[in-house]
Amino acid sequence: MTGLTPPARAGQVIGLLGGSFDPPHAGHVHLTREALKRFGLDQVWWLVSPGNPLKTRGPAPLEKRMSAARAIMDHPRVRISDFEAQAGTRYTAETLAALQAKYPGVGFVWLMGADNLAQLDQWQDWRWIMESVPVGVLARPGQRISARMSKAARVYADARLPGRMSHMLRHMQAPAWCFINMPMTTISSTELRQRGDWVR
Repeated sequence: MTGLTPPARAGQVIGLLGGSFDPPHAGHVHLTREALKRFGLDQVWWLVSPGNPLKTRGPAPLEKRMSAARAIMDHPRVRISDFEAQAGTRYTAETLAALQAKYPGVGFVWLMGADNLAQLDQWQDWRWIMESVPVGVLARPGQRISARMSKAARVYADARLPGRMSHMLRHMQAPAWCFINMPMTTISSTELRQRGDWVR
């Protein structure tokens, strides 16, 4: 079932959660459900990437990760997509530009864990990302301080929306970002692989 592009209507606001999902797990599900609720999103799309440019070893086959994602994330407003493989994009900035071109009139919010905010300045065209779409950051255990002290957080300090106003993020023009503190599951894809629960 790869090759399908999720439907969206002009005026909708879609949260985008990108990653290798190698494997997808309960932490991804929890983050997605919280994002739908806290940011008032119409949908969330999981963008299952062909590979992560920051990682040297490739992930499990895309179809395996897509199937596992569909199996664990069962929600009427969540879609599992291989858009990056379809569009041939490798970096988040390229993916966002391709989505904006394909879906005129649709608003997008980039979703990430706090650990990704901590290293966002290593991403290709990271400033363009911050200045092109609102960003919703959801805290993960042990990453809150490093994320708040990160280069991206400092550079865009004036664009930060208070957590109590998170539902307004969908209406904001970039640059705009919101950091949400919330209880998170501590499970990670790395841990699942190391335990042998997921074999590439």
